[in-house]
Order: sequence, then C-alpha cells, then structure tokens
Amino acid sequence: MLTTWRRSSRLCVLKDIPNQSPLLTEAERIAAAELIEVCKNTGFILIAGQALAYIPIDFESVDEYLSRLSSSRRKDIRRKMRARADLQIDMMNTGCERLNKAEFLNELYDLYLNVYKQSEIHFDKLSAEFFSNVFKDKSLDGHLFLYYSAGQLIGFNLCFVHNGMLIDKYIGFRYPAAREHNLYFVSWMENLAFALSRKLRYYVAGWTDPKIKAYLGAKFTFTQHAVYVRNPLLRRILDKLSSHFEHDRAWFAEHPQ
Repeated sequence: MLTTWRRSSRLCVLKDIPNQSPLLTEAERIAAAELIEVCKNTGFILIAGQALAYIPIDFESVDEYLSRLSSSRRKDIRRKMRARADLQIDMMNTGCERLNKAEFLNELYDLYLNVYKQSEIHFDKLSAEFFSNVFKDKSLDGHLFLYYSAGQLIGFNLCFVHNGMLIDKYIGFRYPAAREHNLYFVSWMENLAFALSRKLRYYVAGWTDPKIKAYLGAKFTFTQHAVYVRNPLLRRILDKLSSHFEHDRAWFAEHPQ
C-alpha cells in the first residue's frame, strides 16, 4: 500500500480497522486480521481506536434487557424514561416525501449542528448537502426517529438496518429540551424496541461516550488505527508516545467491565 502513497504526504493513516469484532462475519474477521498483520510488517504503528458500543439482541423484551442491569441502574433508567410520556415519537423511512421539504431538512441539520458544537470529540463536520442526499435516498434502509415535545421537534436519530444490525449513525438535539426530556435514554430504548421488532441481531450504538453507554448495558469492541510516519525519527517518537492517544483504552483500563 505504501508504494501508491504520494511522496508529498507525511502521514498515511488507516482508520478504524476492526479487531476481531463480533459484529463481523468470519471472512471479514480474517480480512481485518490480515490487514493488521500487513501493517505491522511494513512499519505501521498500531494505535487503539475508539470503543464501538453494541448490544446483542438476545432478549425478548426491553424489560428483560433492563433486568440484567443492577437494581440501582434499573431504577434510575426507569425514572428517566418517565419523560417518554410527554413526548410524541414519529418514525419515517429515508426517501419519504416529507424529506424533500427544504425547511424540514434545514431544521434537522440545525439539530445536528447543535450536537456537533457541544461535543468534546469532533469527527468531520458533515454538510447540509450530505444530509439532504442521505435523507432523500430511497435505496437506503434508513429510519429517522423524530421526537417532539408540545409540537416542537427536539431531537432526531437516524439509524440504518444493515446485515441484521441496527446501526445508530446520526443524532440531532435541541437544547436544553433534549436534556430535560432525557432524550438520550429515551432514544436508546426506542432503538432497542425497534431492533426487537425487526428481529435484528445487534444494536450498534456507535463511538464516543463509553461511560454512559456502559451504564446503559452496552458491550464494546475496539478498532485500531494504523499510522505510518514518513520521517523515521518522528516514527520512533510516535511509537513511544502512542499510548497517550488511546483515550478509550485508558478509560476501560480504569473501569473494567
């Protein structure tokens, strides 16, 4: 792979390589392991990526799922879930007619930006055009969950069904209403209920916020980043300091599951 790397580039980074993830097929696990081995043999530095949260759908109801948590967590989550009674929840598929309306698309994008601006960890800032194309795409098995309070849209959660899994991909919140209505907790349980109704194998809750996701009962699988630094001296320095970039790994070392 390094033979096709542009000579003007100082870094080559392969992001989020799965590491024996239970979410992969056997063929996918073998391919990921072979890629990691090639990276090791060609001088890449392997750095633990973020922890990907997931829940096996091996229960018959949300109540059964909650029963596996500690009594204190069950009590707290059920208390937070009382906010659901004050919400109106709607769901539409990507490509539906309403998602052709510019005003509605703008409102959804504004909610996404609210989350982006308050997040401590920033991935790429996605454009309004990107979301418009995704929302309008009928070929995707996408499901847009909408949360209203007193008629006002206070949050959305865009998920996709893929290979027997519900992939929780994008969210948008209106603050402070989303926090006041415990929307993170409510949407988590709505997603589990949806996965159950579709008889899916996993709910994949994504990266970031491992503390709250662990509290909600998620399991985790790590990805790896393979980094090649062209300058040999900088490559040696990064190799020695790589553990300082493994924030999720450090958190799990302090909080074993």
